[in-house]
Amino acid sequence: MTGRRITANLSVTLDGRYHGPGGPADLGAIVAYATTEVARRHLDRIHEGATTAVLGRRNAEGFLGFWPSVAADENADPRDRGYAKWLVDAEKVVFSTTLAEAPWERTRLVNAPAADVITDLKATGSGDILINSSASIIKPLLAANLIDRLYLMTCPEIAGGGPRLFDDGLPPSKWHLSHHETGDQGETAAVYDRIP
Repeated sequence: MTGRRITANLSVTLDGRYHGPGGPADLGAIVAYATTEVARRHLDRIHEGATTAVLGRRNAEGFLGFWPSVAADENADPRDRGYAKWLVDAEKVVFSTTLAEAPWERTRLVNAPAADVITDLKATGSGDILINSSASIIKPLLAANLIDRLYLMTCPEIAGGGPRLFDDGLPPSKWHLSHHETGDQGETAAVYDRIP
């Protein structure tokens, strides 16, 4: 193994949902906190040391429609622009069963179990591997006990429905709180490192 860390970033509501009952586009309880100072500092933190971004198809397509324009916008918040430039330039691995060609430059499409792909990535290269806001990949990696660091943004709203990040049946694990910050609206940014 190379010593690469597997990190994951996700925003959740107080009731642990990563989107509301209306489906993946139901992000009202999360989007309202995406541009706070705490969220922007958190965004700046998640890609520090990462060289590979791992995304699900839906996020890859959505991010492609947004972040490249931020990278090119000289008036954008420097933290947003820094993240956008990193994402555009980073090696990207996109999980998809439907895409015929990669939606980004420097992108490889995969259609295999998440644990297998991540184990292969960890065995080569250098730098952290960031699973970027893609619960469909984060959840099986939590189940396989493969995530080393969690970047969690908790938004102070209850969605009342929708999928949860932490499903029943996960293997027991312990985590160390490495960073914590609370914003003026009650949003919290936390970094947890898994204790081996």
